[in-house]
Order: sequence, then structure tokens, then C-alpha cells
Amino acid sequence: MFTDSEGPITRFEWGLFQINGVFHSADGQGVGKDICIVGGEVHPWKARQGHRLTPKMVRVALKPGVNVLVIGNGVNGAIHVTKKTRQAVKAAGIETLIIEKTPEACAIYNRLAREGAAVALLAHGTC
Repeated sequence: MFTDSEGPITRFEWGLFQINGVFHSADGQGVGKDICIVGGEVHPWKARQGHRLTPKMVRVALKPGVNVLVIGNGVNGAIHVTKKTRQAVKAAGIETLIIEKTPEACAIYNRLAREGAAVALLAHGTC
């Protein structure tokens, strides 16, 4: 679905991310199939439940210094980002919110990270 030899995300396919050489998957590797990258560090995105993102579910990425938040809303775009969630992101001082299907979100995150942007990623690895 997605490959990029320059990284930091070098591969994404259904339920599997490869980031900085480490696999994260639905099969229990790494942090799992739902990921959060803030400050270049990969964390599990445990708060995501269901297909509607609430402000509480994105709080993990609303950190000082983050200017861009990229949300990968699943392979098929099944995750809906509510109006309240969009407002919470803006209220946290994040200037730009980008919502794309997860393969495209990975590409955008990589490009922005390589450009030195203060970018965070929340990405759902399935649906």
C-alpha cells in the first residue's frame, strides 16, 4: 500500500507499519496497529476506539510545539473526525490538520518530517 525507502515510515500495509526499522502490527509487534508519532517517537494510539474520533482520542498528539497534525483515518477512510475534535485540535494551537487515508497520511507525514516540520501523526492501521 505504501513504501518509502527514505522514511521514517518505510512501509505500511493493512495492520502493519515499519518505522525506523521497527515493525508495529495488529499481530502484537511493536506498539500495535494504531500509532502515534510525536517528536519522532512512536507510541501506541490506545485512545482510539470505534470509528468516530473524539477530542479525548486525539489528546495524545496535542503537544506543545506541534504545528501540524496528520490523521490517517484508515485504509478505507472509515474513521470520522468530528467537528468537536477538529475544534479541539485548533484550540490546542495546532495550525494545520490534515486528514487522509492512512497510506496517504504516511506519505504526507514523511515529507513534512523530512522538511523539519513540527508534525505529529495519528494513524489507524486497518479499516
